[in-house]
Amino acid sequence: MGKVKAHIKTPFGEIVLEGESMHEVIEMLDSAPSDFMEKLNNLVSSKLVPPSRVKLQGIIEFTTEGPVITTRQKLTHYEAIGLLLFASENKTNTAAQLSKLLESSGIKCMVPARLNEMTKRGIVFKPNPSRPEFRLTVQGERWIEEEVLPKLTEKQ
Repeated sequence: MGKVKAHIKTPFGEIVLEGESMHEVIEMLDSAPSDFMEKLNNLVSSKLVPPSRVKLQGIIEFTTEGPVITTRQKLTHYEAIGLLLFASENKTNTAAQLSKLLESSGIKCMVPARLNEMTKRGIVFKPNPSRPEFRLTVQGERWIEEEVLPKLTEKQ
């Protein structure tokens, strides 16, 4: 008889077990620790997830809509908008999309007014004035990384 393969689909990919017999494959599965999948998932996630996403664990959840704030800690509207921009693709998003993401996060906010104030403070800017997108400035990214994130992670 040929080799026996078991393909196990996981959230992070596929695991293939191979043995000389079905009994051998079952023994391999039996000998794995009960938390094997969890440990493997965490290890793979930490290696494959960009460092900025690792920093956001427990604060931001990435959904198909975009990033959603999940922390229970109090945030100012500026911090919430900054975090969403920091977690957004290319650190860029529109006021309308930010409003939807804040609503999904359970935060009510006048996003256009806050973005206008954040622009005056040098935290965000419009990369293309003819488009409705806002992006964090270098100063804005530094503010999130050095002030906002440490404040949120030290209390967890």
